[in-house]
Amino acid sequence: MPENPAPPRGSATRAIVILACAAFAAQAMVRSTDSLLPQIANDLQTTVGAASVIVTFYLLAHGSVQLIIGPIGDRFGKYLCVSIAAAFSTLMVIACGLAPNLPTLVAARLLCGLATGWIIPFAMAFIGDVIPYERRQQVLGTFLSGQILGQMFGQSAGGVLGDYFGWRNVFFILAALLAIATVGLFYELLRNPVTHARNAPVQQGHGFISDYTTVLRSPWARILILMAFVESGAMFGAFTYVGADLHLRFGVSFTLVGLFVGFFAVGGLIYSLSVRTMVAWLGQIGLSFSGGLVLAAAFVALAFSPHYAIAPLAITATGLGFYMLHNTLQVNATQMSPQARGTAVAIFSSALYLGQTAGVAGAGFIFDHFTAVPVFLSAAAVLAGLGWWLSRLLKERAQEGI
Repeated sequence: MPENPAPPRGSATRAIVILACAAFAAQAMVRSTDSLLPQIANDLQTTVGAASVIVTFYLLAHGSVQLIIGPIGDRFGKYLCVSIAAAFSTLMVIACGLAPNLPTLVAARLLCGLATGWIIPFAMAFIGDVIPYERRQQVLGTFLSGQILGQMFGQSAGGVLGDYFGWRNVFFILAALLAIATVGLFYELLRNPVTHARNAPVQQGHGFISDYTTVLRSPWARILILMAFVESGAMFGAFTYVGADLHLRFGVSFTLVGLFVGFFAVGGLIYSLSVRTMVAWLGQIGLSFSGGLVLAAAFVALAFSPHYAIAPLAITATGLGFYMLHNTLQVNATQMSPQARGTAVAIFSSALYLGQTAGVAGAGFIFDHFTAVPVFLSAAAVLAGLGWWLSRLLKERAQEGI
């Protein structure tokens, strides 16, 4: 496995902790507006359906921008790019809170999505630059806790804080979180030499086309990007309809559905807190294979569950299995093209969003016509197969000394 160049002296741990804070704030933005739509629609004198465009435009911008940003981070430095993106995101979130009408809010959300889309891919690529490969899965697993907690906060903050303080103040609270992260990022840039670490000069990309060519000419990179697309499509294509299935099949209230779905993040936190032990015990090969099996078992349980009380345990297992498999993919994505790491991770991240979009659309058709059972069983088969395939390829690469 290629060795990383020795980074400048400084605290990599402190720099990564600040990145995790930025990831928390960025991830909190993703789903924070879902439960605010009725308030926004009422205040801006429009319908909920019309207001929902602020969710669609944000996700579209957040995912698509990652297709083009990679070479910028490789050229100018990932930490600098994250810092600037966080600063611009802060301003755009404030603009969301001040928006006088829907078109202004849509424009601010679009620009916010374009900015926050830089943060997590470049944070992962930076970790790839400064953390040796042997320790990277543990560090990335811990870094994931920032994203998971941000997801949990965003899902709950929209509803709870919106009820108490109004939808505009929710944006101002999110802007404050981003502002705190931005201050920390720029402080690290000024005081911590590690934040200026990047790929070795001889490996630097020379332009957008050459960087993308460097990544996509690698068979291993193409396989990992395909796996990211398939994993995200199967996982979230099925998971998106867990709540709807619980409501339709068992009459579970929407409040309880929201609580149950939140157990996914609990599974993710279990992985994050135990990642060191799991990596030492299972290794990458065991993690990917076991993660696929845990996901398959969880979706089979959801498909044939005789009572909704099984759902929290199955959803927790879904979160655990997903991060076991996904974190293994992430680690390999940071090393699939070290000479253009920012570009590689950005393409990988974009594939996740594109896969999720395709998976939700395809599973929606199946759900409407054939119920959730074939959706869950298909996801179980695909994710178990993906875990087996990844573990087999990792074993072959290990035997070849790659």
